[in-house]
Parts: sequence; structure tokens; C-alpha cells
Amino acid sequence: MKTFFTSFFQIGLVAINTLLIAKQLYVGVFIVSCFISLLWAFNVSKIALSDLKQKIIYALGAGCGAITGLLIVSKLF
Repeated sequence: MKTFFTSFFQIGLVAINTLLIAKQLYVGVFIVSCFISLLWAFNVSKIALSDLKQKIIYALGAGCGAITGLLIVSKLF
């Protein structure tokens, strides 16, 4: 579950950041980009050395995170 949620949060933040960029909300873009990079720094080494099952779980988390991020921004904006 940890693998799923790390990807979920990272890609959810990417979806949110995309809208912040489109709306030119500079402070939001800066803050969310920092969180994305921090999560990525922790995730990349774990996933690169993981087995296929962990990689699939990570990918599923990314897909769910993208949809959730889209739902969040569509409700907020």
C-alpha cells in the first residue's frame, strides 16, 4: 500500500500542478512543484530496484492519483 500511495500522491499533485500552471498561480505552482520533486526523489530509487509487482502497484497508484487530482481541481476551479 505504501508504494501505491506514494505514486498516488505524486501524480495527484502533478494533476493539480497542471491546472495551477494553466491558471498562472505562481505561488501554488512553486509549492506543489517542490512537493512533487521531494516525493519523486524518494520514489525513484525504491521503484527502480523493485520487482514487477511493485512497479505495477506504483503505476496503478499513479493512475488513481491522476483521476483524483483531476476531480479535486475540477471541484475547486
